[in-house]
Amino acid sequence: MSRNFLREETSPYLLQHADNPVHWRPWGEEALNAARKEKKPILLSVGYAACHWCHVMAHESFEDEATAAVMNELFVNIKVDREERPDIDAIYMSALHMLGQQGGWPLTMFLTPDGEPFWGGTYFPKEANYGRPGFVQVLTEVSRIFREEPAKVFKNRSALTDALKKQAGTARPGEPTPEVPAIVAEKLAEIMDPVHGGIRGAPKFPQVPLLSLLWRVHLRTGRDYFAAPVLRALDHMSEGGIYDHLGGGYARYSVDEFWLAPHFEKMLYDNAQLIDLLTLAWTETGKPLYARRIRETVEWVSREMTTDGGGFAASLDADSEGVEGKFYVWSEAEIDNLFTPGEAELFKQVYNVSAEGNWEETNILNRLARADAPFSDEEEAALEPLKARAFAERDMRVKPGFDDKVLADWNGLMIAALARAGAALGEAEWIGMAASAFRFVMETMRVDGRLHHAWREGRLQHLAMADDLANMADAALALAEATGDGAYVASAESLIAELDRWYADETNGGYFFTASDAPALIVRRRTVSDDATPAANGTLPGVLTRLGLMTGKDEYLAKADALIRAFAGELQQNIFPLGSFIASLDTRLRPLQVVLIGSLEETAELARAAFSVSCPSRVLMRVADGTSLPASHPAHGKTAVDGKPTAYVCAGETCSLPVTEAAALVEEMKRGRASA
Repeated sequence: MSRNFLREETSPYLLQHADNPVHWRPWGEEALNAARKEKKPILLSVGYAACHWCHVMAHESFEDEATAAVMNELFVNIKVDREERPDIDAIYMSALHMLGQQGGWPLTMFLTPDGEPFWGGTYFPKEANYGRPGFVQVLTEVSRIFREEPAKVFKNRSALTDALKKQAGTARPGEPTPEVPAIVAEKLAEIMDPVHGGIRGAPKFPQVPLLSLLWRVHLRTGRDYFAAPVLRALDHMSEGGIYDHLGGGYARYSVDEFWLAPHFEKMLYDNAQLIDLLTLAWTETGKPLYARRIRETVEWVSREMTTDGGGFAASLDADSEGVEGKFYVWSEAEIDNLFTPGEAELFKQVYNVSAEGNWEETNILNRLARADAPFSDEEEAALEPLKARAFAERDMRVKPGFDDKVLADWNGLMIAALARAGAALGEAEWIGMAASAFRFVMETMRVDGRLHHAWREGRLQHLAMADDLANMADAALALAEATGDGAYVASAESLIAELDRWYADETNGGYFFTASDAPALIVRRRTVSDDATPAANGTLPGVLTRLGLMTGKDEYLAKADALIRAFAGELQQNIFPLGSFIASLDTRLRPLQVVLIGSLEETAELARAAFSVSCPSRVLMRVADGTSLPASHPAHGKTAVDGKPTAYVCAGETCSLPVTEAAALVEEMKRGRASA
């Protein structure tokens, strides 16, 4: 029976298409069998709920009866939420790149009935324009070629499928040198925008893994040359239009080089990574702007992105009322009507509001004019009541679409960020938010020892990807440090055991993206390259290093070493997607262990001091006395001084003299991170 099958799905993105006249099917064996039975090619459309151009193509083509009729006649149509099925998206996006096309969403791929790609693109306009064919023209021509020129289809799908399999099976092992992080940081610094921050040109993405790597090398070397691009990027992002100055949180990227005009969707994963980086920058610089943006963004997460169960939702849409950015932009008249003349003049001056507007005849609130000249505390205080009034006014507008599905990998990123930020800024409530979300994922999304990727409205979807397990293990260790609760370390061990059991590549090393018993796709991907989120194989060497040091189990350190060697050859190919991998390498080479001797309550002040130091390779442990550490640990046997809570800072095989004062611990950690 031909009909639209999406009503039974839980994904908000798929449900957005449940009323289309297109006979959409979710990805699965039933859809592939239908294509085989009907001897039709597959039209695969991949997008996500917060994607503006996905909405445009939907309105133009998928909601159009005539276009849908052509799609239904010529194809079996499959709709995929890329956030719910990143495994499918990654395979067919790689195929598109192999066709020499730039990727993006919506992803539109044409497949054989067995799911093998043979051609594709991204957004297709309904009508032909600027030399581009209209969507119906594309559909009819692809269908004709599939029927009448099977040799062309065979050639393309064979080449693409073989290339995908080769890509997945390619091993580039190696032995990286300790100089790699600094060498890569030198190359990255050369391509940074010296005026606006971030990588030169437009569009501009936050690129947090690359900025974080620069920051690590700055801390190690003390060279401001590496710090300047990071601080400039954070300053301009935090004062630009990419930041929501009324509601908190960062949009996904800026379409220009100034950080002014965002693509307005707000994603959980971007904000998690930015909270983490802002925390590292704030603990070193003490810059009030960074603390303010962290607090505002966490408030946004708490207010708008936390589900009833405590997990964190995925995203807010770019569009409202069918218009990109409509919820966020202002006219000058709206500001004038909201405030007294004096207040309006101040607000307009600070947030760059004018009659002509700064974006498509409207105004995106931004403070870029002062990005390099921070506002004083008094100025910030004067703006607060105006911001509150504007926020309340905006809150009465039609809100952007909300994707409330809970994704384990994105939750792992946010849990870790909240735990680390809460510990650094002394915010126990944030650590509590992180603990609640961790409990939700582990208790609700893990069944019979198997983590799942997505949850919504009481329904689990899809076995976990490697990223889910890696990020949740990292979150567990962040909570262990923030709370002193050893149960989190045990949770991390169980997640790594699950990863080893179902995802390990026994031939080439590292981990596959999907489990060995997951529903079959045309290839199992294995990659170390970061995408919008860090790759599991990039994150895991750092996680395994910290886990090995916290537990005293050398097997985890051996796994970290093997994983690093399995992918080290990639450093000769393309360094730009390897930020997480290189950061993990740095943690493995130069961890800084802080051992606190005494009870949780007794060592609280020393712990606060340790969290106040910007040190991304820190490993914090609390023990009753040094004899409880493994014999191989450099602090084994060390004791408290005169019964006082005592700290030891260990770099490599050497530990500092005992420290009992918080200020002395801070100085010892700063010396240790430079010499490790």
